[in-house]
Amino acid sequence: MKNIGLIAGNGQFPIIFSKAAREKGFTVFAAAHLKETDPDLEKYVDGIVWIYLGQIKKIIKFFKDNHISEAVMIGGITKTRIFKDIRPDMKAISLIAGMKDTHDDGLLRGFAGALEKEGIDVKPSTFLLPEILAEEGCWTKRKPTKTEQSDIDIGWRLAKEIGRLDIGQCIVIEGGSVLAVEAIDGTDATIKRGGSLGSGSAVVIKVCKPNQDLRFDIPAIGTETIINMHKAGASTLVVEAGRAVVFNRDEMISTAEEHNISIVALDPEEMKPVSNTG
Repeated sequence: MKNIGLIAGNGQFPIIFSKAAREKGFTVFAAAHLKETDPDLEKYVDGIVWIYLGQIKKIIKFFKDNHISEAVMIGGITKTRIFKDIRPDMKAISLIAGMKDTHDDGLLRGFAGALEKEGIDVKPSTFLLPEILAEEGCWTKRKPTKTEQSDIDIGWRLAKEIGRLDIGQCIVIEGGSVLAVEAIDGTDATIKRGGSLGSGSAVVIKVCKPNQDLRFDIPAIGTETIINMHKAGASTLVVEAGRAVVFNRDEMISTAEEHNISIVALDPEEMKPVSNTG
């Protein structure tokens, strides 16, 4: 069996990955973040160490002790956590001090580079689970209305621009007006803020940043996204085909159908017209 390292954040993705990795013959060793990672992860890995954000040296030692040469970074970290519960070791301090760009992407690339210098190759988070990437097309019976399609066309460009500026990955738009832009509060809060300002037809657009490193921080959606949209009064969800992770797809679509919400995955290169994939 081959060993694989997992640097786990919050959400369900670390557990989904660990199950898949073990089914495919990998032995999984996880570095899990205190107050972020689901404690149930311990049931699905072969070894685990609990760390505070910033303890890079502890991760490297744990991986080397377990002969890890490949690792993945999966799951988010609550961004407001950077203001508390962070305990950077000297390696982390040295890494940050030598960086010109300390935005999300810069920090993640720098961290990945530090691991690779130690002989630990960072793999894409979906390399064992390509089937969970978003498939192009309209997944629901209800397609976007003409007004919603217009908002998609406008909102897509704006979402890409806030991504280019490394502000966030999600916007909420209705009637040509941007209702909310994702910042440090995250996607769920953005949906809530934006939906509360709309009239029930808000469009949620979640995309990769133009310079996104697809090894980590790839957008993720699931049933909870749809539930939050319904509560907020949003009617359409748009993501990038092949560049978003989808959890519990069937359940997600069923929930969207129940609440008359449209889900669309667009070709990131061509922005093809919406087609129905069922």
